Amino acid sequence: MKVIAVVSAKGGVGKTTLAANLASVLASSGRRVIALDLDPQNALRLHFGVPLDSIDGLSRATLSGDPWQSVMFDGIDGVTVLPYGAVLEDDRRRFEAYVDQHPQWLAHALHNLRLDANDIVIVDTPPGSSTYVRTALTAANFVVNIVLADAASYAAIPQMERLIEAYAAPRPDFGGVGYVINQIDQSRQLTKDVLKVLRQMLGARVFPGVIHQDEGVGEALACDTTLIHYDPLSQAAADFRSCGAWLMAAIDAIAAPRSVA
Repeated sequence: MKVIAVVSAKGGVGKTTLAANLASVLASSGRRVIALDLDPQNALRLHFGVPLDSIDGLSRATLSGDPWQSVMFDGIDGVTVLPYGAVLEDDRRRFEAYVDQHPQWLAHALHNLRLDANDIVIVDTPPGSSTYVRTALTAANFVVNIVLADAASYAAIPQMERLIEAYAAPRPDFGGVGYVINQIDQSRQLTKDVLKVLRQMLGARVFPGVIHQDEGVGEALACDTTLIHYDPLSQAAADFRSCGAWLMAAIDAIAAPRSVA
């Protein structure tokens, strides 16, 4: 399997929406894709039609010792969804303490799923630095860092790069990091200027295209689905498909599959 961690140094960049739509795009290629939510907001499931009243997820399963297979859902677009789950505040703190004390927890849990070499796991994480991000980076074969074409995203890039260098880069099965610039409004000159600076700074690591701002993204979420499913002919849907092809090429170039002793 290949594990892709979707991260961002700051909130409000559309990270979960991008993770969901990339999962749909990769699943459309015939690969088995698991969309795994490590964000306590438990929002990734909302893109795949998982019932709103469902409380099941990996947090509850881990605390109770239940197998993850018991909390997986068959989502739309052929994506298997593994939600974070709904937990009380005390349970959330217990779960976070457990993850913090077991840095290899996610890597081992994924290994125990016995996935095939061609299977893909997309891990959505909370913004910034957290125990969730650290454990995701420890398991990841590739990292997708989501940024906006604004000054705040530009300034926050070094923070996430330090985390990647500390928790992912030292492993021989880590294939690198790619940057995706999201929510682009080409009518704004400042956006164009910052986009140019970002491309100069990030070079070949950045997705050659961009993800355009699209009101259909919000409409799709209101319908409990992905934009790929809701409006496949939209500009942003075309952007997601192009980004998915770029991501597929990047992860397939990683030679060694992850193994856990």
